[in-house]
Amino acid sequence: MSKVTVVGAGNVGATVANVLAHKDIVNEVVLLDIQGDLARGKALDTWQQSPIESFSTRIKGTEDYKETAGSDIVVITAGVPRKPGMSRDDLISTNAKIVNAVTTSILEHSENPTIIVVSNPLDVMTYAAYVNSGLPKNKVFGMAGILDTARYRAFLATELEVSPRDIQAVLMGGHGDTMVPLPRYTTVAGIPVTEMIEEEVLDGIVARTKKGGGELVGLMGTSAWYAPGAAAAQMVESIVKDDGRIFPCCVYLDGEYGMEDIFLGVPVQLGKEGIKKVIELDLNEEEMELLQESENHVRGVMDTYKEMQNK
Repeated sequence: MSKVTVVGAGNVGATVANVLAHKDIVNEVVLLDIQGDLARGKALDTWQQSPIESFSTRIKGTEDYKETAGSDIVVITAGVPRKPGMSRDDLISTNAKIVNAVTTSILEHSENPTIIVVSNPLDVMTYAAYVNSGLPKNKVFGMAGILDTARYRAFLATELEVSPRDIQAVLMGGHGDTMVPLPRYTTVAGIPVTEMIEEEVLDGIVARTKKGGGELVGLMGTSAWYAPGAAAAQMVESIVKDDGRIFPCCVYLDGEYGMEDIFLGVPVQLGKEGIKKVIELDLNEEEMELLQESENHVRGVMDTYKEMQNK
């Protein structure tokens, strides 16, 4: 059993903490936020579910990093959403300062934790946490691919009128418009999805997946939280259980897929040490071109961050 800290008690962070508590796989969840009473209130609300839902995981809300001491896993959801009139550079600058401060504060009280980043822009915020923490590359990675894959699978399940449990899929690349769905690696109960759906319909589902976050913002006026929170909690579960599950995660590439010094979404095997293994798929020429396009986009955002740090 383990101790997990979730930084940020907004919708996503509170959902991570709530889902983890319900899974009943860790001793303690600490929900930390600069608004201490918000964190305490959401933690208390979750703890009051325990007699109803039958879980024993203790959950505590706080604004004090001392309460995070000895954390095995830290999920960083803190940051601000992009607001009207805010440039991409403004968002990167603001959230990088938050993520850097969080990482520094966490490491003052916990030695060698595994850090999962959820804050946006995801790829560059994961890079910021990695550089600022000084932890090895297997210990710092981001949540995006699991969420994107879940959306893709959910849309396919709706179209095919099948259970989402029977759909397996792989998505790669950056989080957003440049993600790379791989229909060749998508199956329904072991059957290639291309045998069950017309190409035009599948292309439409892929396009919808790429805009999945924007669709929800359009409907609700704010970013999603149930699926992102559950996705991050699933990563924590796999690490705690050391069950060797394979997920697409945003990880540091050091030569894999011919790419270096970049965080990008690829399939990996998770375990108690964080990333156990980066899995290199044998991509065809078209798939590799799409992944390289995604790399170029993400690298541009990372270059912006690096320029800010050098000023």
